[in-house]
Amino acid sequence: MKKFSCTCGLAVFFENTQCYACGSLLAYDFEKDVMQSLTKSANNIYQNQEKKQYKLCNHYEQYGVCNACVPYDDTSDWCIACSLNQTIPNLTNPNNIQYWKKLEFAKRRLVRTLLSLKLPLDSMVNQQQCKLAFAFLEDQRRNPNVPNEFVYTGHNHGLITVNLDEADGVSREQVKVSTGENYRTPLGHLRHESGHYYFDVLLANSQQLDGFRSLFGDERVDYKQSLDDYYSHKQYQQWQNDYISRYAQAHPLEDWAECWAHYLHMYDTLETARHQNIMEDNSDCSLDECVADWSSLIVIMNELNRSMGVNDTYPFVLSDEVIKKLNFVHQVIDPTG
Repeated sequence: MKKFSCTCGLAVFFENTQCYACGSLLAYDFEKDVMQSLTKSANNIYQNQEKKQYKLCNHYEQYGVCNACVPYDDTSDWCIACSLNQTIPNLTNPNNIQYWKKLEFAKRRLVRTLLSLKLPLDSMVNQQQCKLAFAFLEDQRRNPNVPNEFVYTGHNHGLITVNLDEADGVSREQVKVSTGENYRTPLGHLRHESGHYYFDVLLANSQQLDGFRSLFGDERVDYKQSLDDYYSHKQYQQWQNDYISRYAQAHPLEDWAECWAHYLHMYDTLETARHQNIMEDNSDCSLDECVADWSSLIVIMNELNRSMGVNDTYPFVLSDEVIKKLNFVHQVIDPTG
């Protein structure tokens, strides 16, 4: 994430809604990739220092779960990220607003990264429109009055569904422990599931499919059977040399989605480190150079966490095989890079 600042000069951050120095209302502008410092000029009309008029995203104005703005003459009342919502949580339970807010924070960061990588949010797949969309749902374990007995976090033809429990730190930690995972976050879920969407958009019918299969395996292998085998512990356990995570071995598409997510982890965190002067600004570096920077950075991040007595930020090791897969992801995203 790049550095942002208020017009008064104070450093502000991507999630901020108010400047603590001058009191200005802050709103993220997807169009310009800046934080706008706004003052209210009339009912629902805000303006920046250049007198350009904005309106707050409806989810900012109504629920406080967003912090983005859109130009006042825009036909939509939602920012780019909120416009992708197909289903929001049931708000008859007021606690759900706080969980929803955590998911929206993660989604907004994902969307900002996708836009900075110039990735499409709407495309054609098999001659059908396929638009990235999100559904945030709860199931009967949390709310017996909803229709879904169980909600799986997953992807289906552009629609990313996330169980609201993933925004509950206690519930998420319990699942993390029970499944033997060493990393589980809402942002990690969204990055992973977006990888399934971009496989369909960028790879499924492309000339790069053979290259994908040579690295990740044949995605036509029965998906359900593969996951059944994985969860019944039939998959081999010595995965570290070939996969970025234990789950990546479940199926070639999961391996791809895990590598895609880790590419986005690396991309966003390296940008943050460069803008915070932790690392040299080398944004035009090759993937191999980025991996070298990343390898140095994760040692720093993990050691800082250990100094505070908390778990490693990035508990993964990049093997040579995984780096080949990350290189492939990089070439799919930026064939000229």
